[in-house]
Amino acid sequence: MTDHVDALVPFAPDRPKTRLSDTLSPAERRAFAGAMLSDVLAALAGAGFAPRLLTTEATGRDVSETVDDRPLTEAVNAARDVHGPAPESPLAVVMADLALATPRALARLRGRDDAGDRIAGVTIAPGRAGGTNALVVRHPEFRVDYHGASYLDHLRVARDIGASVREVDSRRLATDIDERADLAEVLISGEGAARDWLVDAGFELDTGDGRVSIARTG
Repeated sequence: MTDHVDALVPFAPDRPKTRLSDTLSPAERRAFAGAMLSDVLAALAGAGFAPRLLTTEATGRDVSETVDDRPLTEAVNAARDVHGPAPESPLAVVMADLALATPRALARLRGRDDAGDRIAGVTIAPGRAGGTNALVVRHPEFRVDYHGASYLDHLRVARDIGASVREVDSRRLATDIDERADLAEVLISGEGAARDWLVDAGFELDTGDGRVSIARTG
């Protein structure tokens, strides 16, 4: 296994989690997005990745960062052109809102296929709604496309360039936090700063009608 793997983490502090606007104020969304980012950066470091923040504005965090305010696809591909991927120097792209991610879950992105004898040109952890929550790219011709159902788009790109693909089926990596209902997942399975932030903000699980949802006290 390659020891050093750079991991790009796209982050937009100026446009934080707009689909949570019915639940959190702009300041709260910014703080919560920052807490999720902290969890992702810590999990990546724990899994042996070298995180590199790809941000729309400077954050001042103690991590290598590149400021690029272009749309996601363009910004990631520009960073990919700089950092590279190759078989012996893979490049990961991991979304900043994977609040359930753990070092163990992320380490699966770096492994071999189920037969144990092949490292794929592209390893994909799909999101629940057809997105791409994490990638590890070793094929030098692979470029990302985050428009629409990006998981399907990335399978097509890999097929077109002849890159082998391995899929990581992981609930922790598939769960990106975008909407109010997703906050319950953080309270149930989160282990870090994002869960702590929700608890401190007065959120708790609500099972009053037989379904798990969230409520806010205070």
